[in-house]
Amino acid sequence: MSTHINAPEGAIASSILLPGDPLRAKFIAENFLENAVCYNEVRGMLGFTGTYKGKRVSVQGTGMGQPSLSIYVTELFKFYGVQNAIRVGTCGAVNADTQLRDTIIVNSACSDSCLLNQRFGNMHFAPTANFQLVRTADKIASDMGIRYQVGSVASSDFFYDKNENWKKWAEYGVLGIEMESAELFTLAAEYKRRALAIMTVSDHILLGGQTTAEERQTTFTNMIKLALDTVVAMD
Repeated sequence: MSTHINAPEGAIASSILLPGDPLRAKFIAENFLENAVCYNEVRGMLGFTGTYKGKRVSVQGTGMGQPSLSIYVTELFKFYGVQNAIRVGTCGAVNADTQLRDTIIVNSACSDSCLLNQRFGNMHFAPTANFQLVRTADKIASDMGIRYQVGSVASSDFFYDKNENWKKWAEYGVLGIEMESAELFTLAAEYKRRALAIMTVSDHILLGGQTTAEERQTTFTNMIKLALDTVVAMD
Protein backbone atom coordinates (compact mmCIF):
# COMPACT_ATOMS: atom_id res chain seq x y z
CA MET A 1 0.00 0.00 0.00
CA SER A 2 1.37 3.40 -0.99
CA THR A 3 1.89 5.85 1.87
CA HIS A 4 2.87 9.06 0.08
CA ILE A 5 0.95 8.77 -3.20
CA ASN A 6 -2.81 8.71 -2.80
CA ALA A 7 -3.77 7.50 -6.26
CA PRO A 8 -6.28 4.78 -7.10
CA GLU A 9 -5.21 1.74 -9.08
CA GLY A 10 -4.73 2.61 -12.75
CA ALA A 11 -4.43 6.35 -12.18
CA ILE A 12 -0.71 6.48 -13.02
CA ALA A 13 0.65 5.75 -16.50
CA SER A 14 3.43 3.25 -17.19
CA SER A 15 5.70 6.13 -18.31
CA ILE A 16 6.33 9.07 -15.98
CA LEU A 17 8.33 12.30 -15.78
CA LEU A 18 9.88 13.12 -12.41
CA PRO A 19 10.61 16.78 -11.64
CA GLY A 20 11.82 17.55 -8.15
CA ASP A 21 9.63 20.64 -7.87
CA PRO A 22 5.91 19.81 -7.65
CA LEU A 23 5.13 23.17 -9.27
CA ARG A 24 7.15 22.06 -12.29
CA ALA A 25 4.95 18.96 -12.37
CA LYS A 26 1.92 21.26 -12.45
CA PHE A 27 3.50 23.37 -15.20
CA ILE A 28 4.18 20.29 -17.33
CA ALA A 29 0.65 18.99 -16.84
CA GLU A 30 -0.96 22.32 -17.72
CA ASN A 31 1.23 23.16 -20.69
CA PHE A 32 2.17 19.83 -22.31
CA LEU A 33 -0.44 17.22 -21.40
CA GLU A 34 -3.98 16.99 -22.69
CA ASN A 35 -6.86 16.26 -20.31
CA ALA A 36 -4.50 16.17 -17.33
CA VAL A 37 -6.01 15.02 -14.03
CA CYS A 38 -4.37 15.50 -10.63
CA TYR A 39 -4.08 12.15 -8.85
CA ASN A 40 -1.97 13.20 -5.84
CA GLU A 41 -1.79 16.16 -3.46
CA VAL A 42 -0.37 14.44 -0.37
CA ARG A 43 2.20 16.73 1.31
CA GLY A 44 1.83 19.08 -1.67
CA MET A 45 3.76 16.66 -3.89
CA LEU A 46 1.58 17.00 -6.96
CA GLY A 47 1.07 14.24 -9.51
CA PHE A 48 -0.87 14.32 -12.79
CA THR A 49 -1.81 11.98 -15.62
CA GLY A 50 -2.77 13.08 -19.12
CA THR A 51 -1.88 12.34 -22.72
CA TYR A 52 0.93 13.57 -24.96
CA LYS A 53 0.75 12.87 -28.69
CA GLY A 54 -1.90 10.27 -27.91
CA LYS A 55 0.18 8.43 -25.30
CA ARG A 56 -0.80 8.30 -21.64
CA VAL A 57 1.91 9.93 -19.51
CA SER A 58 2.16 10.89 -15.85
CA VAL A 59 4.26 13.51 -14.09
CA GLN A 60 5.09 13.36 -10.38
CA GLY A 61 7.03 15.72 -8.12
CA THR A 62 9.67 13.97 -6.00
CA GLY A 63 11.10 16.71 -3.76
CA MET A 64 14.75 17.57 -3.22
CA GLY A 65 17.44 15.01 -2.55
CA GLN A 66 17.81 11.26 -2.91
CA PRO A 67 15.90 10.23 0.26
CA SER A 68 12.82 12.13 -0.93
CA LEU A 69 13.01 10.82 -4.49
CA SER A 70 13.56 7.31 -3.12
CA ILE A 71 10.19 7.36 -1.34
CA TYR A 72 8.19 8.39 -4.40
CA VAL A 73 10.00 6.26 -6.97
CA THR A 74 9.85 3.16 -4.77
CA GLU A 75 6.08 3.59 -4.48
CA LEU A 76 5.72 4.27 -8.22
CA PHE A 77 7.66 1.12 -9.12
CA LYS A 78 6.33 -1.13 -6.36
CA PHE A 79 2.65 -0.17 -6.19
CA TYR A 80 1.80 1.51 -9.49
CA GLY A 81 3.71 -0.50 -12.06
CA VAL A 82 5.66 2.37 -13.61
CA GLN A 83 8.02 1.01 -16.28
CA ASN A 84 9.74 4.10 -17.72
CA ALA A 85 10.84 6.94 -15.43
CA ILE A 86 12.63 10.07 -16.61
CA ARG A 87 13.86 12.64 -14.14
CA VAL A 88 13.59 16.19 -15.51
CA GLY A 89 15.59 18.52 -13.30
CA THR A 90 18.36 21.05 -13.01
CA CYS A 91 22.06 20.83 -12.32
CA GLY A 92 25.05 23.05 -11.75
CA ALA A 93 27.65 22.76 -14.50
CA VAL A 94 31.29 22.03 -13.65
CA ASN A 95 32.58 21.71 -17.22
CA ALA A 96 33.93 24.65 -19.21
CA ASP A 97 32.32 23.38 -22.42
CA THR A 98 28.85 23.41 -20.86
CA GLN A 99 26.73 26.57 -20.91
CA LEU A 100 23.77 27.86 -18.94
CA ARG A 101 20.46 26.37 -20.19
CA ASP A 102 22.24 23.51 -21.99
CA THR A 103 20.56 20.12 -21.83
CA ILE A 104 22.38 17.10 -20.39
CA ILE A 105 21.25 13.55 -21.12
CA VAL A 106 22.56 11.63 -18.12
CA ASN A 107 23.99 8.19 -18.82
CA SER A 108 25.44 7.58 -15.35
CA ALA A 109 25.52 9.18 -11.92
CA CYS A 110 28.25 9.27 -9.29
CA SER A 111 27.19 9.89 -5.70
CA ASP A 112 28.38 10.71 -2.19
CA SER A 113 25.11 9.49 -0.67
CA CYS A 114 25.00 7.10 2.26
CA LEU A 115 22.04 5.39 0.56
CA LEU A 116 24.48 3.48 -1.64
CA ASN A 117 26.61 2.55 1.38
CA GLN A 118 23.58 1.25 3.27
CA ARG A 119 22.79 -1.06 0.36
CA PHE A 120 26.23 -2.19 -0.75
CA GLY A 121 28.60 -1.63 2.19
CA ASN A 122 32.19 -1.70 0.97
CA MET A 123 31.15 -2.60 -2.58
CA HIS A 124 30.73 0.12 -5.22
CA PHE A 125 27.62 0.12 -7.40
CA ALA A 126 27.59 2.13 -10.65
CA PRO A 127 24.15 3.79 -11.07
CA THR A 128 23.49 3.78 -14.82
CA ALA A 129 20.65 4.95 -17.06
CA ASN A 130 18.83 2.57 -19.37
CA PHE A 131 20.71 2.42 -22.67
CA GLN A 132 17.56 2.27 -24.81
CA LEU A 133 16.27 5.49 -23.21
CA VAL A 134 19.67 7.17 -23.59
CA ARG A 135 19.94 6.18 -27.25
CA THR A 136 16.39 7.35 -27.99
CA ALA A 137 16.86 10.68 -26.21
CA ASP A 138 20.19 11.26 -27.98
CA LYS A 139 18.58 10.83 -31.41
CA ILE A 140 15.62 13.05 -30.57
CA ALA A 141 17.85 15.78 -29.10
CA SER A 142 19.97 15.74 -32.26
CA ASP A 143 16.85 16.05 -34.41
CA MET A 144 15.61 18.95 -32.24
CA GLY A 145 18.83 20.86 -32.92
CA ILE A 146 19.31 21.89 -29.30
CA ARG A 147 22.58 22.34 -27.42
CA TYR A 148 23.10 19.14 -25.43
CA GLN A 149 25.66 16.71 -24.11
CA VAL A 150 25.50 13.08 -23.02
CA GLY A 151 27.50 12.28 -19.91
CA SER A 152 27.65 11.74 -16.18
CA VAL A 153 26.49 13.85 -13.27
CA ALA A 154 27.18 13.62 -9.55
CA SER A 155 24.20 13.23 -7.21
CA SER A 156 25.29 14.93 -4.01
CA ASP A 157 23.60 15.12 -0.63
CA PHE A 158 25.16 18.57 -0.19
CA PHE A 159 23.64 21.63 -1.83
CA TYR A 160 25.83 24.15 0.03
CA ASP A 161 29.09 22.25 -0.38
CA LYS A 162 31.74 24.09 1.63
CA ASN A 163 34.25 21.36 0.84
CA GLU A 164 33.95 22.04 -2.89
CA ASN A 165 33.82 18.34 -3.70
CA TRP A 166 32.58 19.31 -7.17
CA LYS A 167 36.20 20.00 -8.13
CA LYS A 168 37.11 16.33 -7.74
CA TRP A 169 34.02 15.22 -9.69
CA ALA A 170 34.90 17.68 -12.46
CA GLU A 171 38.45 16.34 -12.59
CA TYR A 172 36.99 12.98 -13.59
CA GLY A 173 34.77 14.31 -16.36
CA VAL A 174 31.46 14.80 -14.53
CA LEU A 175 29.35 17.41 -16.36
CA GLY A 176 27.14 18.65 -13.55
CA ILE A 177 26.14 18.39 -9.90
CA GLU A 178 22.56 17.57 -8.87
CA MET A 179 20.85 15.65 -6.07
CA GLU A 180 18.67 12.76 -7.29
CA SER A 181 19.68 10.74 -10.38
CA ALA A 182 21.89 8.12 -8.72
CA GLU A 183 19.04 6.93 -6.52
CA LEU A 184 16.63 6.83 -9.47
CA PHE A 185 19.02 4.65 -11.48
CA THR A 186 19.67 2.39 -8.47
CA LEU A 187 15.97 1.83 -7.83
CA ALA A 188 15.41 1.13 -11.53
CA ALA A 189 18.10 -1.54 -11.35
CA GLU A 190 16.51 -3.05 -8.24
CA TYR A 191 13.00 -3.16 -9.70
CA LYS A 192 14.10 -4.02 -13.27
CA ARG A 193 12.64 -0.82 -14.75
CA ARG A 194 13.97 1.72 -17.26
CA ALA A 195 15.19 5.10 -16.04
CA LEU A 196 16.86 8.18 -17.46
CA ALA A 197 17.62 11.69 -16.27
CA ILE A 198 17.57 14.80 -18.44
CA MET A 199 19.04 17.95 -16.90
CA THR A 200 18.94 21.63 -17.72
CA VAL A 201 21.98 23.62 -16.58
CA SER A 202 20.52 26.16 -14.16
CA ASP A 203 23.78 27.57 -12.83
CA HIS A 204 27.46 27.32 -13.60
CA ILE A 205 29.55 26.40 -10.58
CA LEU A 206 32.83 26.62 -12.50
CA LEU A 207 32.32 29.77 -14.56
CA GLY A 208 29.61 31.55 -12.56
CA GLY A 209 26.12 32.62 -13.62
CA GLN A 210 22.67 31.29 -12.80
CA THR A 211 19.06 31.29 -13.92
CA THR A 212 16.17 32.64 -11.86
CA ALA A 213 13.81 30.55 -9.75
CA GLU A 214 10.97 31.39 -12.16
CA GLU A 215 13.03 30.21 -15.14
CA ARG A 216 13.82 26.95 -13.37
CA GLN A 217 10.15 26.36 -12.65
CA THR A 218 8.55 27.32 -15.96
CA THR A 219 10.86 27.82 -18.92
CA PHE A 220 13.15 24.82 -19.24
CA THR A 221 11.04 23.45 -22.07
CA ASN A 222 13.72 21.70 -24.16
CA MET A 223 14.25 18.97 -21.58
CA ILE A 224 10.50 18.59 -21.04
CA LYS A 225 9.80 18.15 -24.77
CA LEU A 226 12.79 15.82 -25.06
CA ALA A 227 11.62 13.66 -22.16
CA LEU A 228 8.04 13.46 -23.42
CA ASP A 229 9.09 12.62 -26.97
CA THR A 230 11.44 9.97 -25.60
CA VAL A 231 8.73 8.12 -23.67
CA VAL A 232 6.40 8.35 -26.69
CA ALA A 233 9.11 6.82 -28.89
CA MET A 234 9.55 3.86 -26.52
CA ASP A 235 6.31 2.24 -27.74
